[in-house]
Amino acid sequence: VNMKWVLLLSHLLVTAAAASGSAPLANLRLRGGNYGCDVDPKDGPVVKATVEHFKKCFGAEPEMICMAPGRVNLIGEHTDYNDGFVLPCAIDYHIACCISPAPGTQLQVAAVDFPEDVGTIDLSAGAEKVNTMKWSNYVRGVCRELQEVRGYKLKGANMALGGNVPQGGGLSSSAALEVSVATAFNHLCDLQIGPKELALIGQQAEHWVGCNCGIMDQFISSLGEAGSALLIDCRDLSTKSVKIPAGSSVVIVNSNKKHELAGLDSEYNQRRGQCEEAARHFGVTALRDVTSSQLAEHASELEPDTLRRARHVVTENERTLAAADALEAGDLVLMGKLMGESHISMRDDFEISTPEIDALVEIVGAVLKGRGGVRLTGAGFGGSVVCLAPDDLVEEIRTAVADLYPARSGGIEATFHVCHASAGARKL
Repeated sequence: VNMKWVLLLSHLLVTAAAASGSAPLANLRLRGGNYGCDVDPKDGPVVKATVEHFKKCFGAEPEMICMAPGRVNLIGEHTDYNDGFVLPCAIDYHIACCISPAPGTQLQVAAVDFPEDVGTIDLSAGAEKVNTMKWSNYVRGVCRELQEVRGYKLKGANMALGGNVPQGGGLSSSAALEVSVATAFNHLCDLQIGPKELALIGQQAEHWVGCNCGIMDQFISSLGEAGSALLIDCRDLSTKSVKIPAGSSVVIVNSNKKHELAGLDSEYNQRRGQCEEAARHFGVTALRDVTSSQLAEHASELEPDTLRRARHVVTENERTLAAADALEAGDLVLMGKLMGESHISMRDDFEISTPEIDALVEIVGAVLKGRGGVRLTGAGFGGSVVCLAPDDLVEEIRTAVADLYPARSGGIEATFHVCHASAGARKL
C-alpha cells in the first residue's frame, strides 16, 4: 500500500487498520456519552453490538464482558515520556471485550468492525506479528506480554471486540483495546493483576506492535475515575484524583485532519530524540528534572530546535501542576489561561499543531471568552482539540464550529463530542 503511516503517540490502532485497508474499532459510530452514573453500560450500544457479534461468531453468550475507555488529555502533552506530569480523564467512549473460555490453547478473536475476520492465536507458541488482520497484533502483543514476558498462564478462549472510541482523533483507541483485552484475561484466568500493572502490560504491547509510547494512555484507561481527571506523575506512577467542576463539560472537537507522517523517522520520534538530547546536555535522566530558570540560563548551549522542544516540556510540566490546582479549586478562568498557554507552546515550540487545529482553537476560544480553555490534545499533526467549558456555552461552541470551521479548513467539517469523565477498565 503506497501510503504514509499515521503519526500517533498511542493511537497506532488507527495506523495499522489504515495500512491494511481497514478501519479501526470505531467505524460503527456507536454513540458515546451515555455511560453516566444512571446508565448501566451493559445497556449501551457498544456492549450490545459486541455481544451480538460474539454470538454470531461463537454461537453462545460470552461468559464475561470487560470494557476500557478512551481518554482525553486536558493538559500535559509530550510530557509523559519525559517523566513528567499529565492530567487526562477517561471518557465514556469505550472498547468492549467479550470473552469465554475454550478448550485447548488457541485464542479465537473477532471484531465488530471486521465481520468477516476471525483470527487464531496459538497461546502455546511465541507471538508473531501478522500482516493481515493487523488490528489483531494488539491482542497478540497483550498475550505476549502476559505470558512470554511476565510468566502468566493464559487459557484458550473465544473473544470479540467492539468499540466507539472516535477514530483518528487522538483519543487512544489502541490503549483502550489493549487494556480491555488485558482486563478480560485478568478476570478469565484469575491472574490477580492490579490496574497499574495492567496499564504497563498495555503499554509494552503497544511498544511491541511498533509505537514507543509513554504510559499515560494505558494508565488512564485502566485507572480512570468517574467525574474526575487524574494527575499522573509519569516517573513514579503516583496519582491524584482531581474533580472536574460541576456545571462544566469536556468537549472534544475532531478536526478530521488526519495525522501526517510516521514510521521510525517520524516527527514524533524526532521530537522524542531532541528531548532526550536536551536531558543528556543537562546530565539528568529526563527533562522532568530541568527547571525553566536552568533552561533559560543555558539556552545558548542548545541547538535552536532542541531548545524549543525542551522549553515546551519544561513549561508544560509547570503548567500541568498549576492546572491541577486550578481545576481542584474550580477556577475555570485560570484553567483556561493555562490551556491556552499550552496550545501556544505546542504550536510554536513543539511545532505539532496544524492550521486546522489552530482555527478550531481560535473559533472555540472566541466563544469561551476566558470562561474555560481549549487546546490541541494528543500527539499532534492533526487530530482533536479538547475544550473545558461551562455547560451553558456548549451549544454555542457547537454552532460556531459548524458555521465557521469549514471556511477555515478547506471544506472539512469537524466532529463534535460532548463527554463525561468515566471510570477506568472493569468487568461488567
